[in-house]
Amino acid sequence: MSDEIKAKPVNVENMIDYQVNSVVSREIIRKETGTVTIFAFDKGEGLNEHTAPFDAMVQVVDGTAEIIISGNKNVVMKGEMIIMPGNVPHALNAVERFKMILTMIRSN
Repeated sequence: MSDEIKAKPVNVENMIDYQVNSVVSREIIRKETGTVTIFAFDKGEGLNEHTAPFDAMVQVVDGTAEIIISGNKNVVMKGEMIIMPGNVPHALNAVERFKMILTMIRSN
């Protein structure tokens, strides 16, 4: 984590910018026990189906995301969150451009 965001309020939406036809990310915290990362997805971008060994929480801070967990589509909008269980297939699609914070806790 950079010193410019330590111990003071930060506007989360301004921490990362959208880039055309891209998914961009910025790690906010990295610890042995987990990470917090902010992502910006341009409309039409996404992450293919994959699994992770640990639970992860997605908080949408701008726009709308389609988050598919075990084949079930979930529309997650600004101000909402969803937990993606560990070892369960999931994918993300930008129905419109969106920003999210991904919190991964490396523990069972």
